Amino acid sequence: MKSKGAVYLVGAGPGDAGLLTLRGAELLARAEVVIYDQLVNPDLLRLAPQAELIHRGKGMTMPQEDITALILAKAREGKTVVRLKGGDPYIFGRGGEEAEALAAAKIHFEVVPGVSSVVAAPNYAGIPLTHREHCSSFTVFTGHAEAAETKTDLRYEQIAKIPGTKVVLMGMERLAEWTRSLIAHGMAADTPVAVVEQGTTGRQRSVAGTLATIAALVAEKKIAPPALTILGGVVTLRGKLNWFESRPLFGQRIVVTRTRTQASELSRQLAERGADVLEIPTIKTVPPTNLAPIADALIELNSYDWLVFTSPTGVTKFFEIFFRGFDDMRDIGGVRIAAVGPATAAKLKEFHLKVNVMPEEFIGVKIAAAMNKYESVENLKICLLRAEVATPELPQALEALGGIVDDIPCYQTVPETEDRTGAAARLVEAGADWITFTSGSTVENFHARFDLPALLKKFPQTKLASIGPETSKALAALGLKPAVEAKAHTIEGLVAALEKSAA
Repeated sequence: MKSKGAVYLVGAGPGDAGLLTLRGAELLARAEVVIYDQLVNPDLLRLAPQAELIHRGKGMTMPQEDITALILAKAREGKTVVRLKGGDPYIFGRGGEEAEALAAAKIHFEVVPGVSSVVAAPNYAGIPLTHREHCSSFTVFTGHAEAAETKTDLRYEQIAKIPGTKVVLMGMERLAEWTRSLIAHGMAADTPVAVVEQGTTGRQRSVAGTLATIAALVAEKKIAPPALTILGGVVTLRGKLNWFESRPLFGQRIVVTRTRTQASELSRQLAERGADVLEIPTIKTVPPTNLAPIADALIELNSYDWLVFTSPTGVTKFFEIFFRGFDDMRDIGGVRIAAVGPATAAKLKEFHLKVNVMPEEFIGVKIAAAMNKYESVENLKICLLRAEVATPELPQALEALGGIVDDIPCYQTVPETEDRTGAAARLVEAGADWITFTSGSTVENFHARFDLPALLKKFPQTKLASIGPETSKALAALGLKPAVEAKAHTIEGLVAALEKSAA
C-alpha cells in the first residue's frame, strides 16, 4: 500500500541559521523533498543532504498557485515534504494559504513556527521592541500595498496615532511615500527610526535617523531589501545595545574551504565573531586508491612501536577500517601514539586513547624531534597514518633519526565540485574579504576549481589566510603570499590571526 505523504510548513527563521528550531532541524533531516524560499539561509539545506531540493524561484518568479500545486503534487506522491519558509510561515509568508490548500486536499500537515524578523532583526540591531522607559507595546504592518488597495491614507492616519514601537515589513520600495504620509497624519517628524537590511546575517547593515530623514539616509547608504524599519523611542537604545554589529569580524565575508565534515567548527567560530561565512568545500574524503597497504598494516599492527596521526580525519578513517576487522580496541596493542595538533588529540581521546606526544609546532622536523625526545626512535617501527598524497617531510625526518617508517594512506582527498548552498556562486559573483586555507590540498583544489590568482585579480580586496607554513608553501607555489599565517597552526590560531588583522 502506498504511504500517504505529509507536508511540514517550517519557519526557517530570519537568516541566522542558528535560529532554526530543533523541530525544524529534525524535519529537514528526514525530508524527502524541500521546497524553499529565496530568503531562506541556504546553509540550512545541509541539514537535508538526502532530500530533493526545489527552489521556489529567484525573485519570487514562481506564482503562489504554482507553489501550492507543487506542494500538493509531491505530497500525493507519498513524499515527506518540508516547505521551508523565511521567518515564520504565518507572518506575511502566505503559509496560511498553503495550509488551507492542504486542509482542503485532506493532506496531513504540520506548521512549525519560526523566529520572525519582526523581533529578531531589531534585536540584532540593538533595538528592543519594548522597554519600560519607552513603550509597552509594538505594532507590525506592511509597507507593501496590494495593487487593489485604495484606502492607504486612512490606514496611515490610524497607524500614526497608535502608541508604542512600530515595525514595518516590506516597506523599502515606498519608504519615502509612507514616511511622509505618517508625518502628514500627525506623527512627529523627529521620531527615531532605524532600517535594518539582511537582519541577523553577516551581511546585516543598519542605518538610523528620524522619520523625516530616514528615506534620504537609506538612499545614501544604498540599503536594499530585504529590510525592515523600526519607529519609536527604543531606536535610541541602539548605541548602547548594539551587540551584534560590534563583534570583531562583523561585516567580513570569509570563505571556508575545509571539507563539509570539517568545516563546521571553523565556520561556527567565525560566525560567532560576526563574519558572513561562505562554506565552499574544495575537497572531500574517499577511501584510498589502494587498500592493500592499510590491510597489511592492520595485520602487523602489534609489530609497531608508534602510530602517528596527522589529522582528525586520519583518526576517523583509520578506525572506520580498523573496526571492520577487529571488535576490540585492545587489538591496537601497546603502541605509543603521536598526534599532530590538539584537534587530532581530541579525536583520539574520543576513542579513550592516550596521546603520548603532541608537538607544539606541526611541521615534520618538529614532530620527529618531539617523538625522539620522548624516546629514541632509532630502529623503532613507526606507522604514519594520513592522507594518500601528503608532504614527505615527516617520514624523511623520522627516517633521518633512524626510524623505520611505513607511510600508510587511510584516505584520499578528491575535488568537491557540488554547490548545494550556492556559496560558490556568491563568491564568483561578489567576491569575499578573506579566503581561509587549512591544508595544501585545500589550496590546490580551490585553485583547480576557481583559478585563485585570477579570482584575486577580479576581487583585489580579497586576502588569503593560512593555517601554517605547509599551507603557505602551497600558496607560494602559485606565486601567492597569505596576508596572515596562524602562529598556532590550529583552527583557534587561524581565527585569532583573522581577529588580529581585523582589529
